[in-house]
Order: sequence, then structure tokens, then C-alpha cells
Amino acid sequence: MPPQPALLPAPLPSSLPAPTSANDTLYLQIAERIAQPIRAGTLARGERIPSVRELARQQGVSLSTVVQAYRTLEDARLIEARPRSGYFVAARAPRLPEPEPSLPPPDSRPVDVSSLGEQVMSLATDPRYISFGAACPSGELFAQDRVRRAVSRAAQRHRASLCRYPIGPGHELLRRAVARHALGLGCQLDARDILVTNGCLEAISLCLRAVTQPGDVVALESPTYFGFLEILESMHLRALEIPTHPRTGLSLDALQLAFDTQPVKAVLAVPTLSNPLGASMPLAERRRLAQMVAARGIPLIEDVLYNDLAEQDDRRRAVKAFDTGGHVMICGSFSKTVAPGIRLGWVEAGRWSAQVRRLKAVHSGGHTELLELAMADLLTQPGHGSAYRQLRTTIAARVDEARGLIAESFPRGTRVTDPAGGFILWIELPGGLDSTALFEACLAERICIAPGTMFSATGRYRHCIRLGVGGRWDEAHRAALRRIGEIARAMAERNAG
Repeated sequence: MPPQPALLPAPLPSSLPAPTSANDTLYLQIAERIAQPIRAGTLARGERIPSVRELARQQGVSLSTVVQAYRTLEDARLIEARPRSGYFVAARAPRLPEPEPSLPPPDSRPVDVSSLGEQVMSLATDPRYISFGAACPSGELFAQDRVRRAVSRAAQRHRASLCRYPIGPGHELLRRAVARHALGLGCQLDARDILVTNGCLEAISLCLRAVTQPGDVVALESPTYFGFLEILESMHLRALEIPTHPRTGLSLDALQLAFDTQPVKAVLAVPTLSNPLGASMPLAERRRLAQMVAARGIPLIEDVLYNDLAEQDDRRRAVKAFDTGGHVMICGSFSKTVAPGIRLGWVEAGRWSAQVRRLKAVHSGGHTELLELAMADLLTQPGHGSAYRQLRTTIAARVDEARGLIAESFPRGTRVTDPAGGFILWIELPGGLDSTALFEACLAERICIAPGTMFSATGRYRHCIRLGVGGRWDEAHRAALRRIGEIARAMAERNAG
């Protein structure tokens, strides 16, 4: 006789996101009742849980409520569906300690980024190397035929656009599609205020140009995305790195101290799945951050590039959702979630919208209208939400597998993040291991990683590396990840000897 599904306990823990409305309450309660015994180990890996129909009968709820609860648990990598078999507790990577919260120096620094970032990014497209250095998703994660058909439809229906000079903030259809998309971030944006850009980095650059002058201080997470540091360096801005927790993100107490003691002119932050830590700020902290910048009149440039990859609904809600005075400049793109090859971003710059629009017109003008129409098509197609869920599930399984390989192969004492979404892992190496030396040793075997020094203007994080597992993922890449661990372990043994 096959094993019977476990009955679920009644207590409601607080490990999943709190409901944000009355309609959310029931399915989240059901999800909580399953999550608690899984995380406590009461329900073991591979153990069957009740079917949708069985659980609906047990709990006295509708089938749709249970389906929504199970989707939430799948996104959180706690359960998995097996065709014709039912739902089971998902296999999870071994528990690993997470890195320590960062402690950057309290003063701002001029930025002098080396060419290391350029080298790492160039190797990401070199077929002779297996690369974990870039945070770029591979085409295999996306419905390539769906993207191709959207571009083909746009070319067929709007042929004349190829012979029209693009001027203005972006095609109205795309700006309206972005405004609808922003509803999922908790934001009610006016499509007329949205500006289409050449990716998210251009949106961020325009915002910084609008609100700073050379020599100004910009507060940002530590460690932070090296592309941000390159932008600050090009604009002759000073970086003030704020302590950041690998799970909960930017320390708002430290940021408040910076406001009180430093001439901060802007804040640049990634509240959801920050790069490279993968941290996600709790909802109450997002509200507080919006209040803090409004109280000081300081612009917050919010990067929401990864929000749609977050496993939990409340982590997808932008700080902009709590902005009542236009102090949050929200920047996004779909290069990590819909179509990496269509390099279109967007920005709604709040009270600085007019300045950003003028800068955009001066620096890069309009875009290829055909691609804007193709992206608008992709964003408004039925099933768009389910495509996001599938992408999150695929990436989550890959990240779990990568964490398992790290646990098996890397030196004892290694610390690794466990991000609630996305495809980036931050690894803290033990015993003073030098990640730059590890980078060079891996390059000799045609494997690329990103050394931690790339992610700070202070020269810190020399004992850390960032791994991106969003690219190709096959047996060669699994073997390469094991090999990185073996090289690090050999280096640790030599240091110990």
C-alpha cells in the first residue's frame, strides 16, 4: 500500500509572508500550515503531502485556495509536483552557514574600479570558458519561440516603424504595459510619466545625473553591484557603502546615521534580491526607507530588476509603492525575466522626471520602435504570470543544486547565501583564502568566477566570490563548480600547512 499523505497541524507559524489583504489571508494560512512542519523536519524530504482535493476537504476550503497555497510553496522551494503522483516535500540542499553582515568603513570613498569587471564580463561570452562570473541568464531559461513570434508580429504589423526616426519617451503601448506590470510591484504609475531606456543601467545613470554633481556622496549597499561602481567612477561620485545583511539587506539604522553625519545626495539600492548578496528587505523596512528619504528630501534610486524573481509576494513590492512625495526614482528592465536580448529598460523618476527626460533626449534619444512593440506584446500576453512562476521554479531548483555542490566540494567553513529567488550566490571563503588568487587559478583551467573585490570601492571582500548560475547548466558546469571547490580546498590546505 502506498504511504498515506501526512495530516497537517493546525498552528500558523510566521515563516511565510504576512497577508497584505483579506483576500490573501486564507491561502497564506494554508501555506503556513504546510511550511512549518517542512522547515522543522517533521515532514521529510520526498514525503507525500495531501492532494489538492484531499487538502481542500481537510481544511474546508476551495480547490482554488489550495492551488494558490501550493503555488506559493512551490515558489518557496518547499514542495514539488510530480506528474501523475501528486505533491511531495522538495529536496533541499544541505544547510550552510550564511556570510556575516558587512561592515564597510564609515566614510565615503572615490571610486577607482579596476578592469577586473570588464575581464569577467568578456569571459562570460567566450565559448572556451565555463563562466559563473556574470549575472546573466541564458536563453534556455526563456520561451525563445514566444519572443521570436512577438518580434515577427511587430515587424509584420508595424513595418513602417523601421523607416521612422524614434523620438520621445517610448511607444505608448510599451509605457502602458510597464504601468500595468508595475501594479504587481504595488505601484500605481501613470504611463505618461514612464520613460523607456536602454536597459536598467541607463535608467540608473540618468537618475544619478539628474540629482548629483561630481564629488557628491551616494549611499549604496555593501557589497554592491560592480556596474554601479563603474557608473559612480565615470561621474566622479563618491561611494558611501552601508552595512548590509545577507538576508534582510541594507541596514536602515546605518543609513540613518549616514544621513545624520554625511552629505548624502542620493541613495542607490536594490531592495529585492540585491546583487551580489541576494538580500531582500522586509516589507516594514521598505516603508521605513520611503519615509526616511522623504523626510530628508533625498532621492532614492530603486533598482527593481530582480523583483519578479522573488519567491514571496511581499518581496516583490517596491519601495516606490510607499512613496507619497515622488522621492523614489524606480528603475527596471525585463532582461532577467522576459527577453535578455531585448535591451529595454524603464524609469519613473518622480519629482525629477522632467530632468531625467531631458537628459535622456540629450544622451541617447529614442529606441527601435519595433522592439518596444514586441516587448509590449510579450508583457500583455495571457499566461505571463505563469511564465514567471515557471522561471522562478527552474532557477530555484538550480540554485539548490549549486548550493549542494558547494557544500560537498568547498573547504570546511565556507559560508553561502540562500537567496529567496534569483540565480546569484555570494560565497565567503574560510581561513583568509584570497579570491583573486582563486580567480587566477580557475582561469588557468578555463573557469571564470567573480572575485569579491569587484563589489566594493574599499578593496574589501577579498575572501569572497560571487557565482552566477543563470547561464548554461549542464554536467560540464556542475563539474566546473566542483572543481572550483577542489581548487579552493587545496589552497586552504596549503595555507593551513
